[in-house]
Amino acid sequence: MSNHKFQTEVSQLLHLIIHSLYSHKEIFLRELISNASDALDKLKYLTLTDDSLKSIEFEPKIDIEFDKENMQLTITDTGIGMNEDDLNEHLGTIARSGTKNFIDKLSGDDKKDSNLIGQFGVGFYSCYMVADKVEVTSRKAGEEKAYKWESDGKSGYSISETDSDAVGTSITLFLNENGSEYTNRWSIQDIVKKYSNHISFPIFLHFTEEKTDDKENTTVEDKIEQINAASAFWKQSKSSLKAEDYNSFYTSIGNDYQEPMFYIHTQAEGSLDYTTLFYIPQNAPQDMYQPDYAAGVKLYVKRVFITDDEKELMPTYLRFLRGVIDTEDLPLNVSREILQQNKILSKIRTNSVKKVLSEFKSMTTDVDKYNTFYEQYGRPLKEGLYQDQENKEILLELVRFKSTKSDGLISFSEYTDRMSGEQKNIYYITGGNEATLKSSPLLEMYNNKGVEVLILDDDIDEIIISGVPKYKEFQLKSVTHSDAAEDIKEETDKKVEKAVKPLIKKIKKILGEQVKDVTASTRLTESPSCIVTDQNDPSVQMREMMRSMGQAANMPEAKPILEINPEHSIVKRLSEMKKGKAFDNICQILLDQALLVDGVKLENPAEFVGRLNSVLEDSI
Repeated sequence: MSNHKFQTEVSQLLHLIIHSLYSHKEIFLRELISNASDALDKLKYLTLTDDSLKSIEFEPKIDIEFDKENMQLTITDTGIGMNEDDLNEHLGTIARSGTKNFIDKLSGDDKKDSNLIGQFGVGFYSCYMVADKVEVTSRKAGEEKAYKWESDGKSGYSISETDSDAVGTSITLFLNENGSEYTNRWSIQDIVKKYSNHISFPIFLHFTEEKTDDKENTTVEDKIEQINAASAFWKQSKSSLKAEDYNSFYTSIGNDYQEPMFYIHTQAEGSLDYTTLFYIPQNAPQDMYQPDYAAGVKLYVKRVFITDDEKELMPTYLRFLRGVIDTEDLPLNVSREILQQNKILSKIRTNSVKKVLSEFKSMTTDVDKYNTFYEQYGRPLKEGLYQDQENKEILLELVRFKSTKSDGLISFSEYTDRMSGEQKNIYYITGGNEATLKSSPLLEMYNNKGVEVLILDDDIDEIIISGVPKYKEFQLKSVTHSDAAEDIKEETDKKVEKAVKPLIKKIKKILGEQVKDVTASTRLTESPSCIVTDQNDPSVQMREMMRSMGQAANMPEAKPILEINPEHSIVKRLSEMKKGKAFDNICQILLDQALLVDGVKLENPAEFVGRLNSVLEDSI
């Protein structure tokens, strides 16, 4: 026998599970059955693809036995099994990132937190909510030796050699008071039907039943009864399934206590024969924005499980999907390398993406339902605009943005429907704060002329919108670009521009290399100045974003264009001033305040304050 201490993270995790999630403790059985199902999936695949294991007599099943008198519960599977190294790896340690993510996400809500157990791969340890001791006996397929793992879930565990005639794993829980109810046939049956009814392998419950004859003689009979449906749920006819059937299956594969937002079930026959069943969770997965997010779609071939960690089954921007893809057209021994290059799977993926996006498009007719969906998954859909050129047109119909004329979100279609007949472009402004953007001087002319401007305040908007030059026949123009106002400029504006040229020449000389140009503005009505960028240069927001990511060196140098408002009183008085320190200070302040309003950090704030104080002194 060898004794081992738990990894520090496991001890911390066990303490949290035992003391934080006790009011929703029934999920331990869901997790143990799920693990058993995974073990069966793995061995089923190997018996079909690995020559050394094809001769194994494989009868996939899960057995549950209980002993009320001795307070014991045993779950046995005929799956792949574990050797000594596997027991150490899977039951003695846990990925540091998985534990940290689990702990970080704990909310204090038992029902929500119990769901996290499955999401972060720490399900086995949930059994210590109901047990003071756990024994795991396992024999790995293809090996003769069997091993027993034992632990009280506190300081550590031991592993010793043992005997086992059959391949697979048997987990015995020595139940405490919290687990006493799980030595009851009906409670076990109810939990299995609630969480594991659609596990694709049979689950058998062993129990005794008392019978009394006509003469009141009582006999005890040992019985074994299958307590789950044990079918490939997704292969059943859609017409035979009800919403509650879909919801029940989702809880068994989605590690989610909530019903799904909706589901998409496709059974395709013809040149390709495949079935897909995709679910959209009520709430975005906890790890959706983490680089090591868990893939949510499982791949089956002819109902044989192949993989559940292949992220290429669906595009990254649809990583929130949960469900299965089952195809009749791939070989069972398909490797990961083949998966990534396989034309059949590529076609299934292409068709599936189009189907999913089409369903999203259909949902847009129900505004409230779509807004609920978009609140959770709008950002990944925006990522799709950047990643998926093939489906860009339908994605353009799905994305939503804030606007200067709407309290909620609007689509490109709604924007163009509201445009006046003379307007030729879709205008937008990007930045990090909605309130700041709506009060930007750059919007003054558009507001006065009644032209709607989209408010793009999500931090990824700046990146994705650069890849969207137009929507239908309408060009997209940023109001921060120097040419944005050209198509709504009037003749009177041109006359004013000509009158202020001498002043512009003086300001250019003062500001020198700080700016690319100084021009008369036709977009300002209340503010004295603003900055814009050349249409061929990256925006100020893009430069700031790249700088915060440490990528400033990769950005081409781009200087702002200063626009001054010829009709503003400050500019009018400036044009009457003689050259000197006061003139220079005001020119610099016009640039600095425009940069500040646009969210740019000044290189030398102290100099700005000094100039401002000097101007204030002269005016008092």
